[in-house]
Amino acid sequence: MVSFDAREPGTPVATWRSDPRWAALPAPRPLDPATAPEAAEPDAPGPVDLVGASGPVVVLAAHADDETLGAGSLVAQLVRHGRPVTVVVVTDGAASHPRSTTTSAGSLRELRLVEARRALDELGTGIELVALGVADGAVREARDEVRGRVAALLAERAPVLVVAPWRGDGHRDHRVLGEVAAELVGGAGSVLPDARLLEYPIWMWHWGSPDHADVPWPTLVRVAGDEEAGLAKQRALARYASQVQPLGDGPGDEAVLRPDFVEHFVGGDEVFVEAPAAAALAEGGSSGSTAGRAGPALDPEDPPSREPERELASEPALAPAFDATHARRDDPWGVTTRWYERRKRALVLAALPDERLGRVLEIGCSIGVVTEQLAGRADSVLALDVSSVAVERARERLADRPHVRVEVADVSAGLPDGEQDLVVLGEVGYYLSPAALGQLLADVDRRLAPGGSLVACHWRHGADDFAQDGDEVHEALAAWARTAGLTRVVGHVEEDFLLDVWSRDPRSVATRTGLR
Repeated sequence: MVSFDAREPGTPVATWRSDPRWAALPAPRPLDPATAPEAAEPDAPGPVDLVGASGPVVVLAAHADDETLGAGSLVAQLVRHGRPVTVVVVTDGAASHPRSTTTSAGSLRELRLVEARRALDELGTGIELVALGVADGAVREARDEVRGRVAALLAERAPVLVVAPWRGDGHRDHRVLGEVAAELVGGAGSVLPDARLLEYPIWMWHWGSPDHADVPWPTLVRVAGDEEAGLAKQRALARYASQVQPLGDGPGDEAVLRPDFVEHFVGGDEVFVEAPAAAALAEGGSSGSTAGRAGPALDPEDPPSREPERELASEPALAPAFDATHARRDDPWGVTTRWYERRKRALVLAALPDERLGRVLEIGCSIGVVTEQLAGRADSVLALDVSSVAVERARERLADRPHVRVEVADVSAGLPDGEQDLVVLGEVGYYLSPAALGQLLADVDRRLAPGGSLVACHWRHGADDFAQDGDEVHEALAAWARTAGLTRVVGHVEEDFLLDVWSRDPRSVATRTGLR
C-alpha cells in the first residue's frame, strides 16, 4: 500500500537519474509480426519497434493530463509515424480542486475537456479523443461500466498497442484503470490477446525512490524520444493550465502539479512498465493479470487502491506496506504539522466523556502522537501498530512514560488479553475488510469494561489502500454497538471525517460530572 501527499515535495529527479539502473533501462520488446501481423511494415520481415510498427494505438488515461505526463512523447512520435491514436480519458476531472471558491466542479469539468483537446492537438494532428465522463475519483465504483465501455472500444479499434496507467502507481483511479487494461489486453481470453500493453507510472516518481521496495525495476523499460517529441510534450502539458498553474488567488486554487513534480516529465524519453513476454511467464513468471505490478504495497489499491477488498487471509500484508510508508517519512500523514490533523486530534480528545481514562487500548498508534496525549489522562496505555518501524518511533517518543507500552501487533489476528476502559480506533477501520473489522469488534466487545467506551474517527474520502470507506466503517460500528449494548454518546460529522464515541455508560458528560 502506498500513501503520499501530492502537495508535499517528492523524490527529486536527480535522485532517480543518478541511479545506475536508470541509464541501463532497456527498450521495450519489439513487436513480432508472427503474432501481430497488422503491425508489420511490408519491407520489415522481422520484429519491429513499437514506434516504427504499423497499426492503431489506444492510450487510456484516468484523468485528462495523465496521457501527456506518462506517454506524451510516445504519442507524438506515433502520430509522426502515421499511426492512428485514440486517447480515452475516463474521468471528468471535476474533483481536482475540491476546495476552490472561484471555480465550480461543473466549470472544471468543461475546462479540463477543452484542455485535453488542445493538449492532444499539440502532440499531433488527428488524435481521437474519447471522454467517458466518469466522476473524478469514482473509477472503482464505476469499474464494471468502465470495463464494458473500454472493452467495446478496444474491440472496435483493434489496437496493436495499448498504453495505460501503471497498476502500482498509488492512486486509486490509476490502479483500477490499469487493472482493467491488464484484464483486456495481452492474455488468453482477453479482448486483445495479441496486443501489447505498456503501463506508465506517474505518482511513483513522487512517492517512490530508487531503492523503494515497490519500484518494479525488472519490468521498467525506456522508450527513447527525440527533442521534437519532448518539446511537443511540454507544449501539451502547458495546455493543462488548470493543473500546472493556480486557478486563482483564493484558497483551494493552488496548482495541482508542483513544478518539481512536473520536472520528472521533461524530455523525450519516457519510462513504462512492460509485462514479461509469454515465454518468460511460462518459465515461472507472474501471470498476465498481475505482471509488472509492484509488491504488496498496492494497494496504494486503489487500492486505490483498494480494490480487491481484503479478506482475513491477506490482512497481514499490511505490515510491509506500512513499514515502507513509515520508512519513507518520519511523519507520513503530517499529524504533527498539518492544522487539519492537529484540530482533528483535539476534537477526538475533547469528545472522550471521562476526564480520567483508566486503562486505554489504542489500535493503530503510528508514531505515537495521539498516544502521547492519551497518556496524560490515562492510568495505563497499550498502543498497537502493525508496523515495526512506526512502533520504534512511538517508543522513542514515549520513552519517558513508564505506564505506556507500545507493541507490534496485527489486530486482525486478535487483541491482547486484558480488560480496557477505553478503546481508540483512529483511521484504522477502513484498512480492514468487513469480515476482519467484524472480528475485531467482537474482540473489543469481550475486552471492554463495564462503563467502557470506544472512540472512532475516520476519513471519509477514500484512499488507494482502503478496503472500505469511512462511512461504511462507522455504519458497521453503529450496528455492532447496538448489538453489544453500547450507546452513542458523541456523534460528530464533517465533510472530511466522522467522529463517534460509543459507551456502555449511556450518561451524558453533564450527568457523569454531577451537573444534572
